[in-house]
Amino acid sequence: MKKILYLIPFLIFIHSVAYSQAILIKPKQILDVRSGKLINADILVESGVIKKVAKNIPIKSEYEIIDLRDMTALPGLMDAHVHLTGNTDLKGNEGISESSYLATIYGVKNAKETLMAGFTTVRNVGASNYSDVALRDGIEQKAIVGPTLLVSGPPLGITGGHCDSNILPAEYEYKAQGVADGPWEVRRKVRENKKYGVDLIKYCATGGVMSKGTNVNNRQYTLDEMKAIVDEAHTLGMKVAAHAHGLQGIRMAIEAGVDSIEHSSLIDQETVNYAISKGVFLTMDIYVSDYILGEGAKNGIPEYSLEKERIVGKKQRENFKMAFESGAKMAFGTDAGIYPHGKNARQFKYMVQWGMTPIEAIQASTINTAELFGLNNIGEIKESFDADIVAVMGNPLDDITLLENIDFVMKEGQIIK
Repeated sequence: MKKILYLIPFLIFIHSVAYSQAILIKPKQILDVRSGKLINADILVESGVIKKVAKNIPIKSEYEIIDLRDMTALPGLMDAHVHLTGNTDLKGNEGISESSYLATIYGVKNAKETLMAGFTTVRNVGASNYSDVALRDGIEQKAIVGPTLLVSGPPLGITGGHCDSNILPAEYEYKAQGVADGPWEVRRKVRENKKYGVDLIKYCATGGVMSKGTNVNNRQYTLDEMKAIVDEAHTLGMKVAAHAHGLQGIRMAIEAGVDSIEHSSLIDQETVNYAISKGVFLTMDIYVSDYILGEGAKNGIPEYSLEKERIVGKKQRENFKMAFESGAKMAFGTDAGIYPHGKNARQFKYMVQWGMTPIEAIQASTINTAELFGLNNIGEIKESFDADIVAVMGNPLDDITLLENIDFVMKEGQIIK
């Protein structure tokens, strides 16, 4: 035992040296996501940061060489709308049986799968008992492996709304943790979420597909309540994401000053123009409809949710095309957790089918989403940026589906895959 104890400082030193060792990555080419051009260069990484991007960087004996001669390197991908905590196999009423402790354990599994798929930074929008805060902290403390997380904790919602829980009968007297009604009550809930460590606030501005007893068209919260949420969150230095399918809820959320509209399914041209004028991002999950309608029934998604998805699915894709062609600010968000984690990149091909070029779809998941997150040190392979780097065989500008099979993943200078 004494020998082991004597070894511990030495092992810690070895780990520190390995982490700080310079790594020289030699890809076939690098995708400059801002210009959309492919460049021939090496990448030197030191202490988790991109030190240099240049042709033929001289090799030194202390460098670890990573040979990616057949691969295209690009910045780590991002997803602005995921639900990491919980067992994705539990659908509909089955989810009632899952404790927040077990949900957090599944979050560990889901976080690793997400990172291995090349998504190095994601935003978790909704988790009970602050399980996503625990997940984020565990990743930051290197107790577990996962992407950099921005987390919302319990999402705010009206009594009986999409962010409530409407499955149990009245005698249980159960409501979701984020339920708050009235301007002062929602301010208190924002403050409570901040107290327990969240990075952003999510609230439900309309009904939703996966909730019982809500209509996707119906607005939830008044303008005064929405303004109170946004004002309190912004005062505390947090951004606000509004879940909104229906048109009135989308428009009112923009008027209230939110930073992003999640889903945006039934938005119209006038409201797209309004979002553009206010600098509001639209995050439209245009892949998940295929999963819900194709595999949802056999996986336990109830009929009331399937019926609502039939209403919004195709319309959301048509409005995605309209919003993009109008010049709206588009972030990449997939609603991962409705479908199995690690499949986030399946959305890229839908974004291309519905109007984007491959580079525009990649920009949505890199520089656009970094801007939404308010992070200015990720999203590009650029000197002084965090070394979040992925690589794929071939050229994703020729075939966007290549991103569904990421071959190399580095997060903050550590090789994950």
